[in-house]
Amino acid sequence: MSLSQSNLTKNIPKRNQIATSEGLLPGDIILLWRVHFGTFLTNSVYPKYFESTYGIDGPRHLANLIEAGYVIIDSARDSLKHLNMTQLKTLLTEVGAKYSSSIKRAELDQLVNAHFTDHQLDELVPVRGYRLTEKGEKTLSNNQAIVDRHPQKKF
Repeated sequence: MSLSQSNLTKNIPKRNQIATSEGLLPGDIILLWRVHFGTFLTNSVYPKYFESTYGIDGPRHLANLIEAGYVIIDSARDSLKHLNMTQLKTLLTEVGAKYSSSIKRAELDQLVNAHFTDHQLDELVPVRGYRLTEKGEKTLSNNQAIVDRHPQKKF
């Protein structure tokens, strides 16, 4: 353990260093909670609190959660919902698809789904969403107390 890692661990509250019954750290539970919202993407920035409050390397721990079956990465088709309408229209324009300028989102999604194969979308859609598996949902539910202790924004 390097000096900086040792100092980091000293600044992390003890309760955030104690593993759950599943063998996960509280920071892992907060990662599951973030994924649960459906807005955490492959290009998302990890908040500093993962390192400063929970003492974990967010990207590495998310990779571990994926490997352990708590989280999955959505397909390109499932991740289309994370693209805005302009991005979807650009995809359609590039293949010469015609659409009305007043097209609604649902119609746009249908057109994209009709004009592209899964393989094409894999190459064209760079961002992917994350989703909890049943195991991830159950683990999050079993550890609600950790989420409740996590500071949350007041709206």
